[in-house]
Amino acid sequence: MTDKFQITRRSILAGAAFVGAMAPVVQASFANAEEAAPTKKNPPDLSALRRVKVDLVKPPFVHAHPQKADGPPKIVEFTLTIQEKKMVLDKEGTEINAMTFNGSVPGPLMVVHQGDYVELTLINPDTNELQHNIDFHSATGALGGGALTIVNPGEKAVLRFKATKAGVFVYHCAPPGMVPWHVTSGMNGAIMVLPREGLTDGHGKELVYDKVYYVGEQDFYVPRDEAGKFKKYDSAGEAYEDTLKVMRTLTPSHIVFNGAVGALTGENALTAAVGEKVLIVHSQANRDTRPHLIGGHGDYVWATGKFSNVPDRDQETWFIPGGTAGAAFYTFEQPGIYAYVNHNLIEAFELGAAAHFKVTGDWNDDLMTSVVAPTGS
Repeated sequence: MTDKFQITRRSILAGAAFVGAMAPVVQASFANAEEAAPTKKNPPDLSALRRVKVDLVKPPFVHAHPQKADGPPKIVEFTLTIQEKKMVLDKEGTEINAMTFNGSVPGPLMVVHQGDYVELTLINPDTNELQHNIDFHSATGALGGGALTIVNPGEKAVLRFKATKAGVFVYHCAPPGMVPWHVTSGMNGAIMVLPREGLTDGHGKELVYDKVYYVGEQDFYVPRDEAGKFKKYDSAGEAYEDTLKVMRTLTPSHIVFNGAVGALTGENALTAAVGEKVLIVHSQANRDTRPHLIGGHGDYVWATGKFSNVPDRDQETWFIPGGTAGAAFYTFEQPGIYAYVNHNLIEAFELGAAAHFKVTGDWNDDLMTSVVAPTGS
């Protein structure tokens, strides 16, 4: 395979792995951020702040957290360990050489309150091949932290930033010259910055959720062979050249929720009960999407995820721009199976962007009833 562009740890660490149209711009941005970083004026004294260490959990679940701030601002400590791993995308056994935060696609949802400090330890084990970093859309400066967290295999970095804006935000890997490849290989997640007083409808009414679920929508670009079958590779580096060609068509092979077709359906369906208030956080780090709950609504929807804005009411479908996380608050009123889909129905039914809510409770005939059952005449 000498005629193919090979990626090795040596070439990554030498900084000569990728050259693309945006590489000079991205490289310059990183260089400028790095040059500016050492200049610090009046660093804050945070020694009196309480520290809280949080153990993250795999999506769609979310770590325990208070909905209202339990005291003054604090430093919330998180750890993300980067894992490069094979993942199976569908029942046909299609593989992706995924890049992940903590081993899942998406990475875990982190929750803090506005005014808190996020202190993240980012670990790139020496078993990995590639260079990585993290860009928080919720952070201010240094490419969202990307310029301060470039870690080669065997390295770690600690980043601290103040969560100044309330809402749900995407985070993703963004190493120089490699950004789209890492993001579309699964390396993204979300952080939720709650208002200190908790969620409201924008007019003084408190919105308290019973459950929160995190749905990460992911587009994958798996190359096919001459016979049209999905190809398999030993490593992400080996797959790079072919994957880049597919990426440049802007046509995903798979669009899935939480890393695989069916990851949130059947036995893996999300659960709720009639009367429960559920907050759904939905992110898409690369493409636009349009979530829709079949059989329900978004009672309160922050489509672009910013809690300082008054939420939209009673939405059937809401639009989340690529690179954004949104949030929808809904009280389930009927039992049964609710499909939660990207309402580009081709992407939902043909490519995999679908989930299920399994809701228990008593049926309300006033909301819906069968007047005449289907018959043959």
